Amino acid sequence: MADWMPEPDPAAIAAARTLLEAARSVTVLTGAGISTDSGIPDFRGPNGLWTKNPKAERTAHIDHYLRDPEVRALAWQGRLRWIELAPQPNAGHRALVELERRGVLHSLVTQNIDGLHQAAGHDPARVVEVHGTIHEVVCLACERREPAGPTLDRVRAGEADPRCLDCGGLLKSATISFGQGLRPEDLIRAFDAAEACDLLLAAGSTLSVYPVAGMVPHAKRAGATILIVNADPTEMDPLADLVVHGSLSRILPDLVGQDSDQA
Repeated sequence: MADWMPEPDPAAIAAARTLLEAARSVTVLTGAGISTDSGIPDFRGPNGLWTKNPKAERTAHIDHYLRDPEVRALAWQGRLRWIELAPQPNAGHRALVELERRGVLHSLVTQNIDGLHQAAGHDPARVVEVHGTIHEVVCLACERREPAGPTLDRVRAGEADPRCLDCGGLLKSATISFGQGLRPEDLIRAFDAAEACDLLLAAGSTLSVYPVAGMVPHAKRAGATILIVNADPTEMDPLADLVVHGSLSRILPDLVGQDSDQA
């Protein structure tokens, strides 16, 4: 993520608004960039979590997580800090809800684990969380899944590496780590949504992480218009019909005709 945020090009904003107004079925793909204005840093940018603390990246790899109790303890402390920050949806999240209110949102596919799209007001049934959610935990042995609150309460009480109360297996936040496969049903929904839409809006993603980045060429081949909104250039910019650079919490409200202070 750029330290200096470019001013959006007014002509590009106007063109993007026209594309959205003409669309009848919009699929949105979001990445970490939409949540930075909610106080959630990205991972690899200049101020990213892993840039500042390379050791923290080990918590995102399933092999390290399984082998090393210290990594698991670090991961649980990180989850606890994140939850206690209580990040809230920003104007960019809320602007996307307007597409649903208009009846043109087919699906919202997100690479984020923060749950802020649902908190902003989206119907959870329309949101595909391809990398899982921080708000639930799963047992890696028996696959029991439940809200994260009770497990985090145990961490607060001093359990560094809490275990499943049913089988004693390792617990983990219900997020997809490096080395874990994405859920096939989520990928099917994501690519079906890319094929079904007449406009794909990619917002806040570098579009460099596969297979999800493949939604863009998939939608293009199916005849969809591609609109990319991001702070920095992405790997898929050459495929886009239009690219707008700048802060998502400023640009997205403008695209849907909302005041960013009120969105």
